[in-house]
Amino acid sequence: MSIRHGLLALLERGPRYGSRLRTEFESRTGSTWPLNVGQVYTTLSRLERDGMVVQDGSDDAGHDLYTITDDGRAELRNWFETPVDRTSPPRDELAIKLAMAVGAPGVDIRDVIQSQRHHTLKAMQDYTRLKAQALADVPANRDEVAWLLVVEQLIFQAEAEARWLDHCESRLVRLAEAAATEPAADPATVRGPARTPAGRTRSQR
Repeated sequence: MSIRHGLLALLERGPRYGSRLRTEFESRTGSTWPLNVGQVYTTLSRLERDGMVVQDGSDDAGHDLYTITDDGRAELRNWFETPVDRTSPPRDELAIKLAMAVGAPGVDIRDVIQSQRHHTLKAMQDYTRLKAQALADVPANRDEVAWLLVVEQLIFQAEAEARWLDHCESRLVRLAEAAATEPAADPATVRGPARTPAGRTRSQR
């Protein structure tokens, strides 16, 4: 999640101070990725260092206001126009967990999958309820539309995860069935031909 670009997008709407940026960011994303004020001001300091924002006076309450610069607008346009890179996907804890659970002593990977599936389906139900609440009234402003997009992405993500878990379980079942039907190895083949005390095999005598 690019906090840097998210703040630039909000600043393009006009000067903002730190806590207002945090509130608007969380409103736009439905608090899916909560921020603290420290993160906001740290990011603003870096943006200011890079010439993307400048401090521009203060409001009536004495809050320092930040304004986006031309360089900041160019950076924001580039972010919107550039596809999100998928060549180096972020680490996924669930994928790592299942990969490590395969063959781990004392771990039944089917139990791991079942537990995760229950959690994922519960999350999907919760997201679906949130979507229904959002659609109860026609979205009235851009923040409500933005939140609807975010919650729908969360639903699609949970659906995909549930399908992947089903696939993992099916694959494990197929592998177990294949292992059960493999013929047992011939002990004589494994040990090799018997040898006489003289070191010759019986076939050589």
